[in-house]
Amino acid sequence: MPVIETKRFLEGTGAKDIQVLVDNPTSCENVKRFLENAGYAVSIAQKGSEFLLSGLRERGATGRVSQVGEKVLVYIDGTTMGRGNDDLGTILMRSFLNTLKELDPKPWRIIFVNTGVYLAVDSSDYINILKEIESLGTEILACGTCLDFFNVKTRLAVGKISNMFDIASSFLAATHVIKP
Repeated sequence: MPVIETKRFLEGTGAKDIQVLVDNPTSCENVKRFLENAGYAVSIAQKGSEFLLSGLRERGATGRVSQVGEKVLVYIDGTTMGRGNDDLGTILMRSFLNTLKELDPKPWRIIFVNTGVYLAVDSSDYINILKEIESLGTEILACGTCLDFFNVKTRLAVGKISNMFDIASSFLAATHVIKP
């Protein structure tokens, strides 16, 4: 959350200098890397378990600017992110989907296949997140064959039913593909 809150603050204010207070080394490193990628020179002061990051936007720095016509495709083929512990994978998937809302450019499409379609059905804990992403202009597609296979086609709660031609064509049209 510290990176997302910092990003939102900068987008809302366009600040040339910023100070961010975090309470752990991981958040410190993540915010530092984000600020540097956005064109800020960063210094860090540690006091106890707290870290104060001071960022000053370097003259002429613009950070990453999305290119016109970029099409980011997100391909999700399971209910968790990564392999190993499913409880951790569930936490990571929620964090990943929440983070998609903050990307620039926003994803063009999210495609759900195999057990990933369960994330888009009415019993999913992710429906509100996915509806929010969809409201930002991202198209959400769920594999019709997969929905049929798991007998959940009538329970699709977000997005639309798709087919393999649409899915394969999306890979060809995408400029970037993300697979969590």
